[in-house]
Amino acid sequence: MEQRVGSVLRRHGLIIAFLVFLVGVAVNASAFLTPGNIMDVLRQVSITGLMAVGVTFVVLTGRLDLSVGSLLTLLTVIVVDQHNVVGPFPAIMMTLLAGACIGAFNGVLVGFVGLNALIVTLAMLSFLQGLVLFYSGGSNVNVENAQATWFAVFGRGTFLGLPVPVVIFLLGALIAGLVLQFTSFGRKVYGVGGNETASIFSGIDARWTVFWTYVISGLATGVAAIVMGSRVMGAQNTIGQGYELTVLAGIILGGTSLLGGSGSIWRTVIGISMLGFIQNGLLLLGFPYYVQWLVTWVIIIIAVWIDLGAKRGRIFA
Repeated sequence: MEQRVGSVLRRHGLIIAFLVFLVGVAVNASAFLTPGNIMDVLRQVSITGLMAVGVTFVVLTGRLDLSVGSLLTLLTVIVVDQHNVVGPFPAIMMTLLAGACIGAFNGVLVGFVGLNALIVTLAMLSFLQGLVLFYSGGSNVNVENAQATWFAVFGRGTFLGLPVPVVIFLLGALIAGLVLQFTSFGRKVYGVGGNETASIFSGIDARWTVFWTYVISGLATGVAAIVMGSRVMGAQNTIGQGYELTVLAGIILGGTSLLGGSGSIWRTVIGISMLGFIQNGLLLLGFPYYVQWLVTWVIIIIAVWIDLGAKRGRIFA
């Protein structure tokens, strides 16, 4: 009996809990499942979703990237500030380049130097927080003449009736999913995460594979920063604070293993969307905003517990 219950929980526990949550919120908050609210949730999760798509590559190799929240802050400040200096298109290019370079630096330290990914990205998180304050002088930045720039389309525009951030998120997820599923690089990512030693003996250069996953993570965060800056037409020095936790929670909730080698982009899309609906539902039920962080912690613990249970064949030790 315990084995049967454990098997069901391992495979479908989070989905079952989420469906129960949806029904409970829908009964108590009539606006929850309306088209307008659903679209608002998708718009809100598009930024974390773009970041999560990039970080999924890193997690699939068995590594972590905890610097993406601070990187989002820095890149959003850069794109908004440089928009006022050199214009929107050069600012966008500079933001993407900065994201790729910082991701590459993480990739060198983790992939080639062999440092622990957790330590490297935690240190980068702290460094980027300081760099943001140094760059901005501690002041918030805003887009000048916001009504006259086409930059607003990325965060506020619509395309075929869908918010542009949602379109960018889904397009990014589609491209990333195709890369993982149908390219040799995608197979290398899964190979390194599944068994790095075996992948090396198979001729895969794990160092370069890990390196490029961090570059992808940096680029994806750059795209998210462009959407964020366009949406709010400004940037605060703490605008990305805590996003790394939300991104990681969404990836885990989608079923991508922290141990690497198992997961997909579409699982991440589902996981990050589930998390968005959970947070939105809590707000509609009248819970304070900080409750979201408590629930996110619980979700991470349960998801990791189930992931480890799936690896060892049982939920309970």
